Amino acid sequence: MKKIKYVVYKEGKYYVSQSLNVDVSSFGKTIDEATKNLKEALDLYFEEDDTPKDFQNINETFLGELHI
Repeated sequence: MKKIKYVVYKEGKYYVSQSLNVDVSSFGKTIDEATKNLKEALDLYFEEDDTPKDFQNINETFLGELHI
């Protein structure tokens, strides 16, 4: 079992959920829906045998904001 780190942010009227470990994302009308859809997308991603092994193990995460 892999531990997946992800972020959720609002874009327009939808919430986008994006994995930090692999390049997989999804969206939904609510945070819960976006998270559920991300889990489904990740299940499909890891289900396929020919998936590139680009998984990055992330031990700590920090969220920041810069104004440039």
